[in-house]
Amino acid sequence: MKRNLKKYSQLILLAAGICLSGCVKLDVTPTNKFTDETYWTSEDKANSVLSMAYRQMFNAGSIFSNEILSDNVYNGYGTTNEKLIATGIADASNPRFLSDWTDAYGGIKTCHTFLANIDRVTAMTQQKRDQRKAEIRFIRAMLYWQLTTWYGDVPFFTEDINLEQSKALFRKPQAEILAWVHQELDEVATLLPSREQYAAADNGRITSGAAIALNARAYLYENNWAKVVENCEKLINGSTYGSYNLFSNYEELFWVRNEYNNEIIMSLQFVPELRTWGTLVDYVPISANARLCLAGPTQGLVDSYLMKNGAKWTSADPDYANRDSRMGATIAYDGSQWIDRAGNTYPIVTHPDGTVPTGKSSDKYTGPGTAQTPTGYYYRKYADPTASSYLGGGWESSLNLPVIRFADVLLMYAEAKNELNQMNTAVWDQTIRRLRERAGFDNTTQARSMPSSDQTALREVIRNERRVELALEGLRIYDLRRWKTAETVLTQQPRGARFDKSSGTYDYIKLPAGNFNRNRDYLWAIPRAERLLNTNLTQNPGY
Repeated sequence: MKRNLKKYSQLILLAAGICLSGCVKLDVTPTNKFTDETYWTSEDKANSVLSMAYRQMFNAGSIFSNEILSDNVYNGYGTTNEKLIATGIADASNPRFLSDWTDAYGGIKTCHTFLANIDRVTAMTQQKRDQRKAEIRFIRAMLYWQLTTWYGDVPFFTEDINLEQSKALFRKPQAEILAWVHQELDEVATLLPSREQYAAADNGRITSGAAIALNARAYLYENNWAKVVENCEKLINGSTYGSYNLFSNYEELFWVRNEYNNEIIMSLQFVPELRTWGTLVDYVPISANARLCLAGPTQGLVDSYLMKNGAKWTSADPDYANRDSRMGATIAYDGSQWIDRAGNTYPIVTHPDGTVPTGKSSDKYTGPGTAQTPTGYYYRKYADPTASSYLGGGWESSLNLPVIRFADVLLMYAEAKNELNQMNTAVWDQTIRRLRERAGFDNTTQARSMPSSDQTALREVIRNERRVELALEGLRIYDLRRWKTAETVLTQQPRGARFDKSSGTYDYIKLPAGNFNRNRDYLWAIPRAERLLNTNLTQNPGY
């Protein structure tokens, strides 16, 4: 798919530019020429529209901004739209509420345009045409699923509409939309190739395994545990929908040279020079030539990583030594080692009393609102040290960003089995133990074996395992919302490292608490701009 994206890059970028600059109303057309009968004359042109839909399905920025909505990351520099949401002061005019709505419906518009016109392309085999339709149906299902996850009831239609029709739409019940999403994903899973059935040039295309995994995730968010188990078992216990496994090295899982490894079920595709992302420039250490630190990992996230021996970290333990290796692969902390793009290793110094390495910019915590870390921590995940992964020596990266990994399938399966009171040693060993073995936990009973048969105790363990395995991948906020723990977790005062000396001795950095209204914030506001366009759109409670 990387090669395909490069091949169609000029058409894609033109089309995407037109769409992204104008996708405010539900009737926006991706570009006029895409609805012209004379356009649909070749497979290449059809594929350019499909590639545009891939681009509209998700974006790199959301992965990072979604973390700010959670307890994993604190936004200390400036005020983002997500910080306004996290502090409970966002109203229906918040740009994030509007952008997610309009971007999704812009993508749905592209999908409908494709489905309405693809049969005009005669120079294309029926098999290829059916496969491309299945890909676009997956994208449309994912977009509707994202919409209803954030907003609840939303306008729903499966054919292209005009301006007048868009103004007459009502919100359709979430349950009906989700039933349709599940049916679509079930159907396209039977039509799409598995990852092994694609040629190398098609790496990155949506597979049957992706349809199964997304269906499992959608059922997970509905607490439909039996269906989660049913879909996960298709990927864990068989190869009909593709063969998946855990990649051996957690840190290098997120490096360009390994981006098509057999743990990746679905990822956002990027192409050197033509389509890159540069979000890390505001998250990695300043010494690594970052621009600033927009947001940093919290002490709460750091504390969630166990000791290598399987015990919970306590204040009697060293701050960072002998910990779950996923912590060091995810978070840059005081004393951790950073590899620059020339292959040189140097220490990250974030403690206020630390000594900055010679020739490096300071990463030290200097207080709230500064360009350095607000928490004492920086991002490491996604920071591939390979120079060829970037353009021009900066942070414009061509790394594909994982959307669904096999590790998530194992975690979904473990959670569902526990909620069904079916967790046992065999399931534990098939799921959590495998993740801990990959992370290098000690080969002891405490570190690797099922710690209890109590459902409540196991629930805490599995949820924490999910947090550390998937940290900084944009999924934590969805978990807090579906567990209905956001009202508790997101109203607690977050902390940074033990770097605050305002009282005379070092204590944890105290950060402002968030706000989450359980009667309002489990759904987002229907954007004010959309309700002005269509007065039939009712508002969610509290806005």
